[in-house]
Amino acid sequence: MAILKYRKEIDGLRALAVIPVIFFHLGTPSFKGGYLGVDIFFVISGYLISKILIVELKDTNKISVLNFYLRRARRILPVLFFILIILFLIGYFYLLPPYFLELSNSTFSILFFFSNIFFLSNEFNYGNFASDLNPLLHTWTLSLEEQFYILFPFLLIFLNNFFKKRILTFIILIAIISFFLGLIINYISQLDSRFYQYDFYLLPFRAWEILLGS
Repeated sequence: MAILKYRKEIDGLRALAVIPVIFFHLGTPSFKGGYLGVDIFFVISGYLISKILIVELKDTNKISVLNFYLRRARRILPVLFFILIILFLIGYFYLLPPYFLELSNSTFSILFFFSNIFFLSNEFNYGNFASDLNPLLHTWTLSLEEQFYILFPFLLIFLNNFFKKRILTFIILIAIISFFLGLIINYISQLDSRFYQYDFYLLPFRAWEILLGS
């Protein structure tokens, strides 16, 4: 199992990423840098998690997908379950039925890592009133990351088996395709509101950021 040594500069980047996110959510006038902070987090995540997989692949010529998933579960699920249980209990006693139903649906979506799709399909857009009242809106980033990491080990295994000397080339190619897909869907969304924020919430249009870290 690949173990990454502590990198203090990465913690520094995390701090630089979280500061604009905090200011954005505090409603600081004319401050929109929170979106950039999310982009930085995706790149950092791509670097840290992908390196574990790639180092394991290089050292052993294989990836233990089960062990990778178990490590992700041990890292994420205890805190996630704690937060969801606390919110669910508070919501049960203090929320009106429509808002508690919304909280329940949001909880279900995050448990199965599709909250980004749930929030998109229910038109939860940052800055509107309904979104500001949803305490789980931020989990869209976790769902998107986990969707990526469900697929990425199998992509690496496939490339290692059939294109072993071209793994980096294919990663770069997929990142470029994802980037241009994001530009295209962004342009389409300006012509057709049905596609509004697809580029914000969905993996195909965000994968390039995680792959940049890879």
